[in-house]
Amino acid sequence: MSPAIDHSPQSRSGFVAFVGAGPGDENLLTLRGADLLSKADVVVLDRGAYGSLLRHCRKGVEVVETTDVSAHPAENSVSLKILQEARAGRTVVRLCPGDPSFFSSVTEEVAACGKADVEFEVVPGVTPATAVPAYAGIPSAAAVPEFRVVDAAQVDDWTAHATCAGTLVIYNGVAEAVPIGKALIAAGMPDTTPVAVTSDGTTIEQYTVVSTLGRLGPDLKHAGMTEPALIIIGENVAHRERMSWFETKPLFGWRVLVPRTKEQAKGLSEQLRSYGAVPEEVPTISVEPPRTPQQMDRAIKGLVNGRYEWVAFTSANAVKAVREKFEEYSLDARAFSGLKVAAVGEATARALVEFGVRPDLMPAGEQSSEGLLAEWPPYDSMLDPINRVLLPRADIATEALVAGLTDLGWECDDITAYRTVRAAPPPAPIREAIKGGGFDAVLFTSSSTVRNLVGIAGKPHNVTVIAVIGPQTAKTAEEFGLRVDVMSEKPSASTLAAALADYGAKMRHAAVTAGEVPRRPSQMRRGARRRVR
Repeated sequence: MSPAIDHSPQSRSGFVAFVGAGPGDENLLTLRGADLLSKADVVVLDRGAYGSLLRHCRKGVEVVETTDVSAHPAENSVSLKILQEARAGRTVVRLCPGDPSFFSSVTEEVAACGKADVEFEVVPGVTPATAVPAYAGIPSAAAVPEFRVVDAAQVDDWTAHATCAGTLVIYNGVAEAVPIGKALIAAGMPDTTPVAVTSDGTTIEQYTVVSTLGRLGPDLKHAGMTEPALIIIGENVAHRERMSWFETKPLFGWRVLVPRTKEQAKGLSEQLRSYGAVPEEVPTISVEPPRTPQQMDRAIKGLVNGRYEWVAFTSANAVKAVREKFEEYSLDARAFSGLKVAAVGEATARALVEFGVRPDLMPAGEQSSEGLLAEWPPYDSMLDPINRVLLPRADIATEALVAGLTDLGWECDDITAYRTVRAAPPPAPIREAIKGGGFDAVLFTSSSTVRNLVGIAGKPHNVTVIAVIGPQTAKTAEEFGLRVDVMSEKPSASTLAAALADYGAKMRHAAVTAGEVPRRPSQMRRGARRRVR
């Protein structure tokens, strides 16, 4: 049997991959593209484009912007830079708009690799011709005999395209959309033919104007359409009214401030993205070890030696603190064997499960210390051989849980597992956006997030939708002069996000019912950019 040959980029002396970056949505990058980015030594991209895709790269990758190497083409063109890096034995990924072989500007770069006998690969990408209509709710190639894609920059006479028997998709034509429409009508295409013009397709800035060839002029007059954009012409455009799914998401394009750390906000941010929002995590607290670690050291030893019947976790941070102590002592989740474990809520329970511990008790109703107490069993000397509970908590924890457990007959070791301090102020652009109305909404998940955010960044602008997790947080927000627009029915971050989505859906419905273009809250402030149909 012949030995296997390694065709991975690392096996080559030098290699160039021309990777289609897709139409704009970073999640439309192909698996092959992501894999090559993870192995790249050098990534070449256009200025300001595809930066979010660099999260697939390993640490230390060199990023080269094409404008930097093409500023002096006689000295160092993009093609020459790519060839130099490949000849030096490096793996180069050239990120290309859409699909590298579809109306692409990198054809000369590909040819240069072939001419120089440098190994290369062309990785197709999701093309805007199919992705943008799909994101606009238009089944462009469904039930039609023809799907035609043209580059307006290369068309002088539109007569041949006026006979298109299906869907006509036009690249690079938004600036000449009205003249193109008139030319198609003059060549015989009915002026009632449906047309959609979509700019910034598949991104949260996507915007679509639906018209007909005969009305393109007045309908686009105030739309502010710019490239990248597609013109989609054909009867299938009429399906958009019932098939639009992207721009109709309840929080489409909303910039939502989440005053939590990235670790805490992960699940919440994913949920917000599913509603079409753009979450931005801004930590308002910083978690630090206790000033005197000896108390935690004794608690961990007691836990291992059978001092406790229960361990109660009131936050994911407490789980993290105990887990770190376990690692310090070379312990793992097996040390919880024989112990009963309680979690105050879903997020804390998830942190425990990730640790390898499944909680025995979690409130079915209100996820709080009060909810935990409502379900905590009283101490029974016949059933419970030990009457002690370990509470690893923050330094600012209230005494309510300890008092309630004491009333139930338990003895508590209330241990400071971590300290919470106010985080450093966010960067200036974030502070300006908070105070200037650049955010559409802010989610407050506790009273401390209200106090700390105002303390490090200032009060949110009055157009910003204020969403709070419960009555106590609402009271704190109002004390700071904030108008509360949304309150969660139960103290859960997931329920709060869903309540904000419901609020956004109602705003959108009201605008559509009134015959208006739906606008985000940030677009309602003075001086904000406003698109008019």
